[in-house]
Amino acid sequence: MSCELVVVVDKFGKPIGTEEKLEAHRLGLKHLAFSVLIYRYNAGHLEFLLQKRAINKYHSGGLWSNTCCSHPRPDEEIISASQRRLVEELGITTPLELIDIGTVSYCAKFSNGLTENELDHVVIAESNKVEFNLNADEAELCEWWQQSDIEQTMKAEPATFSAWFRLVLEKTTHHLSN
Repeated sequence: MSCELVVVVDKFGKPIGTEEKLEAHRLGLKHLAFSVLIYRYNAGHLEFLLQKRAINKYHSGGLWSNTCCSHPRPDEEIISASQRRLVEELGITTPLELIDIGTVSYCAKFSNGLTENELDHVVIAESNKVEFNLNADEAELCEWWQQSDIEQTMKAEPATFSAWFRLVLEKTTHHLSN
């Protein structure tokens, strides 16, 4: 893993410094993140573009999650960071109207000793057609899932999804229903 910095925040979400990404996860420091979720309506059904994380990711490898997620660089805006990672992870260059709909906060400890402790900006975009070219270091698959199929799989096999995905999905569906 290259030496990437994350923005460390206090309990109120105010930036208080930076830390090397892997070290922040080792120490469980609360830091800024974003989760992008692209959606569409297909034949009257709400669908979400999900990625299956590459098996070799430093945590949550092989799990289904939102379209993409990462951490903004110091002094990088959330929307700019989201656009950057859509290209880097999935090769998505389609112009999208990305909207930051707010944050979710969570803390998840993993068996490898790392902890995700994030103030996670949820960024959404509607798109009926997205072309992608996966970066194999980031994602194994990228597929459209109907909302009902996600909900059924979450009930039957919750460990199929990343620790943060349920919160991101709930925030998104709540936003779309209002």
